[in-house]
Formats: sequence, structure tokens, C-alpha cells
Amino acid sequence: MPMTSDAPPTAVAALDIGGTKMAACIATASGPLLRVVQPTLTSGTPDTIARQGLRLIDECCQQLQIDPAVLKSVGVSSCGPFEVRDGATGIIPPNLCGGLTNRDDLPNDWTFLPLESVLRERFSSVRSVRIANDCVAALHGERAFGIAPANAIYVTWSTGIGFGLCVDGHILHGKAGNAGHAGHMLLSETSQALCGCGNRGDLEGMVGGRNFGKHLGKSLELIFSDAQRGDVSALDAVHDAARWFGRALYNLTTILDTEAIFIGGSVWRHNETLLAPLVQREIGDRFPALTRGVTVQSTTLGELVTDMGAFALVMPAGWITDWRAHRPWETLRSVPLT
Repeated sequence: MPMTSDAPPTAVAALDIGGTKMAACIATASGPLLRVVQPTLTSGTPDTIARQGLRLIDECCQQLQIDPAVLKSVGVSSCGPFEVRDGATGIIPPNLCGGLTNRDDLPNDWTFLPLESVLRERFSSVRSVRIANDCVAALHGERAFGIAPANAIYVTWSTGIGFGLCVDGHILHGKAGNAGHAGHMLLSETSQALCGCGNRGDLEGMVGGRNFGKHLGKSLELIFSDAQRGDVSALDAVHDAARWFGRALYNLTTILDTEAIFIGGSVWRHNETLLAPLVQREIGDRFPALTRGVTVQSTTLGELVTDMGAFALVMPAGWITDWRAHRPWETLRSVPLT
């Protein structure tokens, strides 16, 4: 929901916090100005992630020669799940918190990462910080600037797998902002694929970007490149992944009576040609009374969908109308930081 104010801000910030990368972006009424990107830190104290976000916002302001003090609000698109402690939202992402299941591939013992409390050190007014699950934020972006209808699903297939759900024009948030964590739906009783949350046989554990290649003993990139060349074992693995992914989408379609499904994330974006017909078949070949006419397509906002969703959380409604007409994000410049 856009933020309303009697004194519209001159500039707003957006943070996109993912399991692999973090991005900060600054925008004015004319559009987003600059986006800086950096790998998400995975070591240090539990507030490392939030403070990295503030540093990236400052870096963005510095490059734009903008005084950070003019920023009155920040919209945050973040991996989850979320938990509210002492009245402030924090995150417990399995792909960042090494203390959840004693993972040996994460150099930390984190079990909870403060987010809102740290951001409010800088953005202190009542409605200055708005945080949404990254897939929920993405769906806000698709609804505000794209073509998502009133009954739609957004799903990212990337480091993890997450969903945003919209029913009758209402984007679902849930009691703690965790609606859409369907990547942790249990699908297989026989799979030993371990998810960072501790489940075995859930969707993310079986086909999420961090896990998929690991339990097959190959890198994700190698699996898909071998499949593109026609390697039988790699093709079988990709078909299995597409089947489980498509089956999860079918399940949600039958539950929510969905019109359209929008997919983003690096796994999908880099392999859409191979995956799309397989996933569409898993949905369209079942129970036509519920699946007839349901479309599966890539997000219309591309890799900026979560950034745009973060902006949609805090920008004035008038900005949304103008941005939708002029699509200023299409010329946004991104700067990688090391």
C-alpha cells in the first residue's frame, strides 16, 4: 500500500535483501536514479545485514551527491521468514542464518537478524520503514507497475523459492508477514534433500538454487548447461525439478483460483526457454475446470521487480501513476560494489 503524506518526500530509498545479493536504490518523483549492488554479507554480528543496507543507501547518496537527510522513508524487500521481537520486524532466512541447522556452508551462528530496529535508527518516523517479504514486495511491484491481475501469484526461483499471493485484489501478508512461504511446502516423503529450514523434501530443499546442485553433486550452472546440450542425466534432473516446481504452482492455483503466475529469480531467468514449457504442462494438464486459461510468464519488471516492489511500499500514489505511464526504471543504472 503506498504511503500517503501531506508533505510528499523529495526522495525515497529502497532496499532489496536477498540470500545472494543486496541492492539499494534512491528515487525521486521522476524515477529511480541509481542502484548499487553488493554480495550479501554472511559473517559478523547479527545486525550485519541491516547495517550493510544502510551503508549501501549512503553509498548511493554519495554517488548521486544527495544528502541522506532528505530521505524520509525506505521500502524494504527482504528474504524471510519474518519474526517480530520487541515490536520490530527481523528476519530468519535459512539461506543466511547458519545457526538454524548448523550449516557448514555459512560462516555464522545467526538465528535471528534484526532489521526494522536498525533501520529506525536512521528512519524514525511512524511510517518511514515498510518491510515486506521479497516475493510479496515483487507482487506489489507487478500490481503497481506491471500487468498482474486481481488473482495472481508471483514466485521467485533463485537461491531460495518464495511466493507472493494476491486474491481478489488483496495481497496476502499473514500474521507476521510470512504469507507466501510456500517454498517450504512438503512435497516428498522420500527425498533426503535438506532445506536450510531443516525440512527434508520441501520444494526449496529439492530445487532451490542453493540446494539443487548440491545434492546432485554438480553446480547448478553445469546441470543446466549439460541439459541444454542434451545430456540425458542432466535433462532428467531438470525435468524432475520442473515437475516439482510446476506441481507446487498447480497446488496453489487450485487453492487460490489464480488467473496468472509471474516468475522471476536467477534460476528461472537464465533457463526460462527450457523450463517454461515443462512447468506450464504440469499446471495445464490437470483439472481444466481450475487450470484452464491460467498463464505462466516471466515477471514484466525483470530483475528489478523486487526493487520496484520496495519502492511501491513507500512512494506517494501520484508517483506510481506517473511511473506506470513513463516506465523510468527501464533506464536505471546499476553499479556493482565489491
